[in-house]
Amino acid sequence: MVTQFLSSFKYSDSLTVVGISICTAIICEAISYLLIYRTNSYKSLKSAIDKSSKKLETMKTQDSISKNKTKKKDRVETSLKDASRDLSLFKFKSGAVVALVLFMVFGLLNSLFDGKTVAKIPFVPIKLVQKMSHRNLPGDDMTDCSMAFLYLLCSVSIRTNLQKFLGFSPPRGAPSMGLFPMPDQKTS
Repeated sequence: MVTQFLSSFKYSDSLTVVGISICTAIICEAISYLLIYRTNSYKSLKSAIDKSSKKLETMKTQDSISKNKTKKKDRVETSLKDASRDLSLFKFKSGAVVALVLFMVFGLLNSLFDGKTVAKIPFVPIKLVQKMSHRNLPGDDMTDCSMAFLYLLCSVSIRTNLQKFLGFSPPRGAPSMGLFPMPDQKTS
């Protein structure tokens, strides 16, 4: 009875994709919690990043910067970069498990909604976005939205907001450098 009601509903495919995206985000954050966020290593790395970033902020606000303070500031910046790199490497292991879950869910959704319009975009997107938004859809109406595009938008926005809500977002002062940081600009 519930499936008949949902199938007769105008936005059932869209809501199904959004609902599965929400469930996937919750599952991925649960996996991340089990593998990362509850460990002592993560907690110590996060506190080291918080302390270093606060120390760096206070050093930047001070007016008089002598040679000794500059060296100390460089040491704090280096320790912050090292801790951020270690945190990124630490998160990498759960990233593989989360990616596996996301690929499985995407494959399932792709088989369910292949060639089926799940939503309408209120405007014609630019050419670059059209390739993703109109993926595997018949016809020339570029306002038709494929499952892949809707799932991508939902996954990115829901998971990011869920991380912020649960307090699992990266530390505030941490530079978002990932595994491959940019080279240091100071060549002295």
